[in-house]
Amino acid sequence: MVEIERKFRIYSLDFMAAAYQQDRIRQGYLNSAAERTVRVRIRGEQGFLTIKGKSNHSGTTRLEWEKEISLQDAEALMPLCEDYIIDKTRYLIHSGSHLFEVDVFHGENEGLMIAEVELGDENEVFTKPDWLGEEVTGDIRFYNSHLSNNPYKRW
Repeated sequence: MVEIERKFRIYSLDFMAAAYQQDRIRQGYLNSAAERTVRVRIRGEQGFLTIKGKSNHSGTTRLEWEKEISLQDAEALMPLCEDYIIDKTRYLIHSGSHLFEVDVFHGENEGLMIAEVELGDENEVFTKPDWLGEEVTGDIRFYNSHLSNNPYKRW
């Protein structure tokens, strides 16, 4: 239930050569307050409801609760979401013993690419692939909940 992750900008498509899976994701926020976010996500033919708590000081750790819901329920909740629906393609890439999720955003966030790696603890060492750019862990501008109200194209 605790999520520990670090985020990085991506500036080239070099990661695609290592991707073994990709999925289109649409997600919206029923609540995007910093203290807690409530997200509805559609990934392929699956729906999810996720609640995340406030991040710690470094931005790496926060509580996360996720439950699979029906696709029909997820579709029904989407119109209730705040401002912009996040639309992205997620690529999965193994690097060493870690899994990187690289999101290539579409629509109002077109041009933004972010990689995330989940860790067992905040100080866990991991191999950084050559295609990773600057670290943006803890920078709220790169949180999906922030992008849903402040799209990248408007920065």
